[in-house]
Amino acid sequence: MNKVFFSLFLLVLVLPITIHADCTCDQGLEEGSKKDEALKLKIIAIACILVAGGLGVSFPILEKFYPKFSPGNDLFFVVKAFAAGVIFSTGCVHVLPDAFDNLTNPCLSELWTSFPFGGMVLMLAAIATMLLEQIANVLYQRMHFGKAKATKPAAIDIGEEEKGGDQHDGHVHVHTHATHGHAHGAAFADDGSVQLLQDRIIAQILETGIVVHSVIIGISLGTSQSPKTIEPLVVALSFHQLFEGMGLGGCISQAKFNALKVGVMSIFFTLTTPVGIAIGFAISNSYNENSPKALIVEGLLNAASAGILIYMALVDLIQETFKGPRLLNNLKLLLSCDVALLLGLGCMTLLAKWA
Repeated sequence: MNKVFFSLFLLVLVLPITIHADCTCDQGLEEGSKKDEALKLKIIAIACILVAGGLGVSFPILEKFYPKFSPGNDLFFVVKAFAAGVIFSTGCVHVLPDAFDNLTNPCLSELWTSFPFGGMVLMLAAIATMLLEQIANVLYQRMHFGKAKATKPAAIDIGEEEKGGDQHDGHVHVHTHATHGHAHGAAFADDGSVQLLQDRIIAQILETGIVVHSVIIGISLGTSQSPKTIEPLVVALSFHQLFEGMGLGGCISQAKFNALKVGVMSIFFTLTTPVGIAIGFAISNSYNENSPKALIVEGLLNAASAGILIYMALVDLIQETFKGPRLLNNLKLLLSCDVALLLGLGCMTLLAKWA
């Protein structure tokens, strides 16, 4: 899983360098192009986004200092609901429209514009995410409990006290070994270990989807030469990374990784957009965002990222949180999470006006 994750990240970093040629549509100069002023704003953007992303991803991990933020507490559920709204809105309002814009651009041939490739890739990415989670769970079960047990029903034992004729209506009453504290059931781990595995898969896949999008928006800002374009993006992307960081940080916290893994994943997220800005600046003189290769690569990556984010927001975050017994048995907490979810959706959707 980690190898796939890092390979995908390297691919996203290398692709912009390989697609700056082959331009058929003129890029032209952006209105209000001032390179020196734009450079200063890009440096400010890197600093602001670094701080915002670092704060966001660290916020839910403060459980070591503030126990109220630890998984299982009411406040954590509220933060998780807000984060779920942010992730869902990111996929629907920020990433998916960009994918459609890229893949329907008039600079592309009719082959690309006459078929909804964006929707198809989104669908495939969502299904691939589901299958990846499914495969990881099955492999985990088989590694820990063996293939043979996976197909056996729960072991049944007739209790000693019931062998002597404890029968009613011709039926012998039986009980499982679970009565004696043994684990002779089907080859599925206890709920705690399965849930922990699921949480860890969710955190890593979610970071993959966020990283792809973060690098792309960083490159877009880095290649821009217009201060009028960059100025609103600095503020908007700072909040963007803050909210996304909160969503990812909550998932990382719930996954209970060791300190090293938490640090690596947090730093990895924090650096992605600034690294994207630096790459965009480095290739800004030769990169043409309207070239067919750039449009196709960015469009497909955005569509895949949107599929991952939308699936995980709905299935792994919203459904799991809002249909769990903790919220269904606590009306006050349920309403608080509803409000937090709507706030997350609203805040991130509003940012789409500028970013």
